Amino acid sequence: MRTGDGLLLALIILSLGLVLVDLATGGAVGQWSGGNLPGIARTIGVWLGRIGVWLSPLLLLPLFSGLMGRFLGLPAPLWSMQRGAIVILDGLTERVAGAARWFALGLVLATAIIVIQRYVFGYASTKLAESVIYMHAGLFLLSSGSALLHGGHVRVDVFYARMTERGKAWIDLLGSYLALMPMSALILWSSTGYLNSTWRVLESSRESDGLAFVFLLKTAIPLFAVLMILQGFSMAARAAMTLAGQASPALPAATEQEV
Repeated sequence: MRTGDGLLLALIILSLGLVLVDLATGGAVGQWSGGNLPGIARTIGVWLGRIGVWLSPLLLLPLFSGLMGRFLGLPAPLWSMQRGAIVILDGLTERVAGAARWFALGLVLATAIIVIQRYVFGYASTKLAESVIYMHAGLFLLSSGSALLHGGHVRVDVFYARMTERGKAWIDLLGSYLALMPMSALILWSSTGYLNSTWRVLESSRESDGLAFVFLLKTAIPLFAVLMILQGFSMAARAAMTLAGQASPALPAATEQEV
């Protein structure tokens, strides 16, 4: 299996299992979810928010080590910790993006079926049409971290490609703390109320025959922000190690993952 396939397979098995149990129990899973899932989600969200606040000072570690490492000999465990964090975060980014890549195939198939249904058979499926929105959002929001990791985002800095490795490291380090992380944090903060309201009612489609998972679709927005913050930390840590003359972990192979 390719990167991320295991994660996707686990989610598919879990979803199918819940559907089968719901059918076998006459809708008991759906009834339980409607009554308990909002409260559980709120509790999990509160604790995740607290953990995020407690751990947020660690985000400044690459900035500190990058600036101080230029002039002082920082302890080896500090660099080892950053190397480990880079490997873990890069692996997480690649697994999420690897699972999301299947949305590309889904988009092609769903769009082709919609066209055939509409112009050949004169039939339109609301669920299928809305699934295109879900897959489009999932593909781009969940793959953005991997694009950042492999330098796939559009750069407006025309001087970056001509800079030395240290010059690029300065741009990456400062850019992470002056632009990437603040913007991602703003998206995360501004989507909190948005997320609370959609999970409170387990928001579904406005169409009676649409998909009932709008609350999951909207959850991709703060998830995107978290993934970008984590990948921004990894990028800043790599830059800090370059500035301090330390060897950073190699980038994951930027191979084209076929669906």
